[in-house]
Amino acid sequence: MNIKKTLVFIIFVILFINSGFLFAEKDIGIKFPNVILKNEPIKISGLKGDEIIYVNSKNIANIKEYKFSKTGFVNIKIVKNGKVFEKKLLVIPGIVTLLPPFIAIFLAFIFKDVIISLFLGIFSGAVILNNLSIWEGLLRTLDQYIINAIADKDRASIIVFTMMLGGMVGIINKSGGIKGIVNSLAKKIKSAETTQLYSWLLGILIFFDDYTNTLLVGNTMRPLTDKWKISREKLAYIVDSTAAPVASLAIISTWIGFEISLIGQSFKAYSINYDPYSIFLQSIPFRLYSIFTLFFVFLTFTLKKEFGPMLKAERRARKGKVLREGAIPLTDFETNILLPEKGVKERWYNGMLPILTVIIFTFAGLFYSGFLNYSKKGVTFSEVFSGNIIKNLGLLISSANSFDVLLWGSFLGVVVAISLAVGQRLLTIKKSLEAWFQGLKSMVIAIVILVLAWSLGVVIVKIGTADYLVNTLSTSLSYKLLPVLVFIISAVISFSTGTSWGTLSIMFPLVIPLAHSLLIGNPDYKKFIILTISSILAGSVYGDHCSPISDTTIMSSMASSCDHLDHVRTQLPYATTVALITIFAGILPISFGVPYFISVPFGLIIIFLIIFFFGKKVIT
Repeated sequence: MNIKKTLVFIIFVILFINSGFLFAEKDIGIKFPNVILKNEPIKISGLKGDEIIYVNSKNIANIKEYKFSKTGFVNIKIVKNGKVFEKKLLVIPGIVTLLPPFIAIFLAFIFKDVIISLFLGIFSGAVILNNLSIWEGLLRTLDQYIINAIADKDRASIIVFTMMLGGMVGIINKSGGIKGIVNSLAKKIKSAETTQLYSWLLGILIFFDDYTNTLLVGNTMRPLTDKWKISREKLAYIVDSTAAPVASLAIISTWIGFEISLIGQSFKAYSINYDPYSIFLQSIPFRLYSIFTLFFVFLTFTLKKEFGPMLKAERRARKGKVLREGAIPLTDFETNILLPEKGVKERWYNGMLPILTVIIFTFAGLFYSGFLNYSKKGVTFSEVFSGNIIKNLGLLISSANSFDVLLWGSFLGVVVAISLAVGQRLLTIKKSLEAWFQGLKSMVIAIVILVLAWSLGVVIVKIGTADYLVNTLSTSLSYKLLPVLVFIISAVISFSTGTSWGTLSIMFPLVIPLAHSLLIGNPDYKKFIILTISSILAGSVYGDHCSPISDTTIMSSMASSCDHLDHVRTQLPYATTVALITIFAGILPISFGVPYFISVPFGLIIIFLIIFFFGKKVIT
C-alpha cells in the first residue's frame, strides 16, 4: 500500500513540476521549441525585441540568428518585464529527428508487430523531446502525444466514422445483406478478373473522399474477392490505389479546399497573380503518379499478371488461402457471431441501401455543409449556379466540414441498416445493436494502430523531422530539376510522417516561394509553377501510399481485413515502380521540353511492357 502511495506521489510531483513549466512559459508569452537542431536557428516564438536573453550565461543579442555548433544541453534564460524564465533544452544533430519514424517502420518490418513498433517510435521521440529522460518520455508518450492525437476533433471524427461503418457492416452481415450483395453480383461476375474490375470501378466512382472510398470499397468487395480466391493483399492494393489517387484527381472532392487554400496563401504572400483554382485545375493532368497508378492497377488484372510479393500472394490465394499462414488481419467480419442466423433471407438491398445511404448522404452533406459555410459570407444559392458552375461547386464542397459530414453519413447508414433488419423481422432491435457492437469491436485493433500512427505524427512535428529533411534535401539547382526534386522530397516526408496532407502543408509554403525566386523573368514561369505544384501532390500521395504509418494505408488493411504489413510489403514494389516511371517517363521529360502528349503515352507504354514482360501469370 505504501508503494502505491509513493508511486502516486511521484507521478503527482512530476506532473506538478511539468505543469509549472507550462504555466511559466504561458505567463511570459513565449513558446520554446522542444529541442534545438544543431547548426539551425532556434525557433522561439513570441519574442518582441525587449527581452534579455542568455545562452549558458552568455548574453545573446539576436537569438533568431544564433546557431548551436555543438550538441548537448544548453540553458536559456529570458528576462522580460521583470520576470525570469530559465529552461534547459537539448541540442541534437538533425539526423536524430529521423529516429522515431525509422524505429517505427524498421521494427514493424523486422518483428512484424505494428502496435509495439509504433509505440516504441513514439516513445523514442518522447525521450528526445523530454531531455533524454526515459521516465518523463514514458509519461509524455501517454498523457501528451497519444492524448493530443485523439483530442484533435477531425481525428476523433474519423475514429467515430470508422466505428460507425464497422458497426453498420456488422448489422448488414448479420441480416444477410452482405451475402445478398455477393449472391446478386455473383450472377454478373464470372471470374477473378471481373471481380477486380468491379472493385477498381467502385473505387473510381466514390471519388469525393478517400476515407469513405477506402472503407466502403474494401468492406463491400471483400466477400466477393474471397469467393473468387483473390488475396486480401490484392484487394487492399486496389482499395488503397483508388482512394487518395482518385480523390487527388477529382475536380470535386474533400481535398480541393485544402489544396487551393495552400496555393492561394503562397500566391498572395509573394504577389503571384494567378487564380489558385485555375492553377489547381491545370495541375491535375500533371499528377502523373495518380494517373499511372490507376492504369497500373487496371493492367494487372486485365493482363492477369503480377510480380514480386503480390505474385506469391495471388498464387497462394488461388489455392484457397486468401490470407498468408500466420497473418493477423486488422479486422474480422467472418466470425460466427456476425454470420446470418439460419433462415434469414439474404437480400441484396439490405446491404446495398445502407452503403448507398452513406455515399449519397456524404456527398449531399458536403454540398449542404459547404453552402452553410458559404452563406455566412453572404453567398446565395442562385449565385452558386451562376458563372463557372464547376468551379463554384468545387469550392462549395471543398469548403464543407468533411469530417462532420462523414459522421452524418455513417450514422444514417447505421439507422437505415437497423431499420431494414428490424422492419423485415430479420433481427430484433437488441440483436441489431449486438451486431453493431460486434462490428464495432472488429475495428478496435485497427483504430489503436491508427491512433498510434497519428501520435507518431505529433512527435515527428514536435521534433522537426520535416524541417530537417527539407533543409537537407533542398539545394541550389536548375529550375528544370525542381519538379523532380520536389517530388522526391515530398515522397520522403510523406513516407516518414505518414500523412499526405501534412506534407502538403509543409511543402507548399516552402516550395512555391523557391520556385518563384528561381523562375522570375523566365518564359516557362507558369509551366514550372504548375509542374511544381503537381509534383508536391504526386510525391505526397506516393509517400503516403507506401508508408506503413499512413492512415489511409492502415484503413485499406482494415477495410480489406488484411494483415497490415502484408499489405505494405506487397504494395511497395508496385507503388515504387509507378513512382520511378512517373519520374523518368513523366516529370523529367516534361521538365526538359518533351511534349505532354508524347511523355504520358510513353509512360503508359512502359507500364504495359513492365507488367507484360516482368509479370507472370497468376495461374500457370
